Amino acid sequence: MLSISDFSEMCDLPPQTLRYYHAAGLLVPADVDERTGYRSYTFDQVERAMLITALRGTGMSVTLVRRALDQPDEALGLLRQHVTEVRQQRRTQDEDIRDARELLASPPEAVLRHVDEMTVASKPVPRPAGRNRYDWNAADAAVTSAVQEVVRAVESCGAVVTGTSWRTLAAGTPEQKSRILAGEGPHWLVGVPVEADERTLASLPADIGVETFEARDELSIFMPGRSSMAKHGTALSRLLAYPFDAAYVDTFRMRHLLHPHGVETAMAVSEFREPSAVE
Repeated sequence: MLSISDFSEMCDLPPQTLRYYHAAGLLVPADVDERTGYRSYTFDQVERAMLITALRGTGMSVTLVRRALDQPDEALGLLRQHVTEVRQQRRTQDEDIRDARELLASPPEAVLRHVDEMTVASKPVPRPAGRNRYDWNAADAAVTSAVQEVVRAVESCGAVVTGTSWRTLAAGTPEQKSRILAGEGPHWLVGVPVEADERTLASLPADIGVETFEARDELSIFMPGRSSMAKHGTALSRLLAYPFDAAYVDTFRMRHLLHPHGVETAMAVSEFREPSAVE
């Protein structure tokens, strides 16, 4: 039998870690003295300790490691699943690092521009089911899927996508506004700028609408990375604080342009008008 100190030295695992593994049922001592509580291990347990160290080194949780060791036939599958999750986490971290670097090196600034009239193919986005709290990741995935559906439909009919797609609140009618306030869907409407003749546009599927986006001046700001409430709030605060002399940004005419590495929030700029004189 090996004392916990000898086993610790042999396996290069601190005694407190061995006690933790014991409590978690991952590496149970061969014997525990009922009077003193001293733990003893056998030499055969060194191999299990080695496997635990190897799997824990991959970032596996204690629960997953125990499952892998207790069910050897599933071990490789569990490791492959874990590796897939780790790689996704690394990709997410790389994206976050890039976004943080961009935010620090070049803080977002509002840009004033003119947008020409264009023809737009649009489609409502189904609201993700079973979610009480607004989930930006789920919403982004639903929006991306809807944009891809519109693009495929447009291109299959012979039309050409001419610019960056966007999403806007599906609040064009009183019914849509009431559904949003009630937490029902659809929440977003995607728009894809296209170029095609009337005959081609008429051949689009019935669930895809066609409308004219009127020319207007816009104030916009680009936020890198994935959408979040904090980024959305920051974009709004920057746009609303822009120093206009005789104009304002219209929050009811806001759209989010969907770029490969971020979202650009744009609001229509409207001029203040003097009230009509009453004769």
